[in-house]
Amino acid sequence: MNFASDNVVGASEKVLAALVNANGGALSPYGEDEISKRVTRRLEEVFECELAVYLVATGTAANALSLAALTPPWGLVLCHAEAHIAEDECGAPEFFTGGAKLERLNGVGGKLTAAELDAALTRMPARPPHHMPPAAVSLSQATEAGTIYRTDEITAIATVAHGRGMAVHMDGARFANALVRLGVTPAEMTWKAGIDALSFGATKNGCLAAEAVVFFDLDRAAHFAERRKRGGHLLSKGRLLAAQMEAYLEADHWLDLARHANECADRLATGLSRQGVRLAFPVEANELFPILPRSVAQRLLAQGAVFREWQTQSVSDNLAPGADEMVARLITSFATRFEDVDRLLSAVDAAFAGAPV
Repeated sequence: MNFASDNVVGASEKVLAALVNANGGALSPYGEDEISKRVTRRLEEVFECELAVYLVATGTAANALSLAALTPPWGLVLCHAEAHIAEDECGAPEFFTGGAKLERLNGVGGKLTAAELDAALTRMPARPPHHMPPAAVSLSQATEAGTIYRTDEITAIATVAHGRGMAVHMDGARFANALVRLGVTPAEMTWKAGIDALSFGATKNGCLAAEAVVFFDLDRAAHFAERRKRGGHLLSKGRLLAAQMEAYLEADHWLDLARHANECADRLATGLSRQGVRLAFPVEANELFPILPRSVAQRLLAQGAVFREWQTQSVSDNLAPGADEMVARLITSFATRFEDVDRLLSAVDAAFAGAPV
């Protein structure tokens, strides 16, 4: 009953098999191999446009390096106050940009809005060279609250940002989960809506360790190869990253994996609702945030359930937890089984009944 994260599971069988196959023989190093070249071509098919693609091993590297390409050391990156880049990357964006700052904005459900972004930019002083100019906006898709941006919301935010000469970045650690929920194309959720650069996540959804930095605005990719190398994220055996990504994308494997994770989340949400559990945020991807009595949470943990207590300030006022309640975070994955969900729901029933543990 481990629902702590979609990082607690390994890789899909197809991805592991591809790694084994890529392990044999000799191929050119540093991403000059044929597998890496095929991955770029495949991503261009997926996104329906010409791309600049750079593989890295971690989401932190993808986010920090892409923001460094979009933001000068004296620039501001605007993001949600609880975004992963602000809360969970140990200053990596600031480090790789050489000094850029993150400007955190509040928003219900982990999301920014175009109106809030425009208001925040209007409030910022414009006294060069004394104040840092806004350079980029970063959106998480899905967000840290498990919510997703609709394409019209992305377009509205990008319109505000581009109107002020800013770039727009998407942290797509759970990109596939958001995509299958929206039912749109990858192009519609990215460059057609105004995204300039994407951290295309795969590790949380079936890869062992593989992410891609994808530039839709090719000019912004200038010298990214050197930036990646200088930052220590150019793997000599790049084919092992590419092999994962190729298997991930083949025959829409990535979408099947994400669709299953979302279905498990929906099954869990339905079961919790039958017990009267309210959710801090709508279930839009593969994350759930039930508001539980602390006594129930303790009983669940004692029964072997694994989840996190979640600290958040983006719950709407009418759903805020009481003094004896907590917000829990539960995440399903491509490897979650329906029987795992049902077992947890049985534990929830027992916990609410006060059954001995």
